[in-house]
Amino acid sequence: MAEPRKRRDNQGDRGGNAGGDKSDLTEKVVFINRCAKVVKGGRRFSFSALIVAGDRKGRVGFGFGKANEVSEAIRKASDSARKSLVKVAVLEHTIPHEVIGEFGGGRVLLKPASPGTGVIAGGGVRAVVEAAGIRDVLAKSLGSSNHANVVKATITALQHLRLRDEIYKVRGKIFHAAHPAAIPAAV
Repeated sequence: MAEPRKRRDNQGDRGGNAGGDKSDLTEKVVFINRCAKVVKGGRRFSFSALIVAGDRKGRVGFGFGKANEVSEAIRKASDSARKSLVKVAVLEHTIPHEVIGEFGGGRVLLKPASPGTGVIAGGGVRAVVEAAGIRDVLAKSLGSSNHANVVKATITALQHLRLRDEIYKVRGKIFHAAHPAAIPAAV
């Protein structure tokens, strides 16, 4: 008996889920820009969208898409964001240490926060850290307010984060985690 034929459609092997499963990623629209081109019959509008995508488990990326319709620009941007996911170091729902990220004119300062603080950040920084799964962090945008540069500076800052055991490994030292019983209790 002949094997049943596989249906060929747009959801085939090429494309679709190349960057991971779509359902486990959260996407957030950071900014939509409308550009007007003056032509003989009036104005022709085009749109650009800046999207941040992440799995809330330490992977985050951004995408930029341009099209003549908003929905198409968002789709292109989300496809781009899924392809550009990077792994970031997250330690107990915060970041391991303070870091400054720079991209173009954008500078972003990120500081670890104690549990329960929440995300103290605005705009593009908030979208990036929430998509990465960071729940407690303090942030301040120091440079340009350009949305794209702020998002890229935040991702650059997150990429510079390293956990303590990674640093010890590079230095050739052995990391001994202190046993909870060895630490004297506060009276």
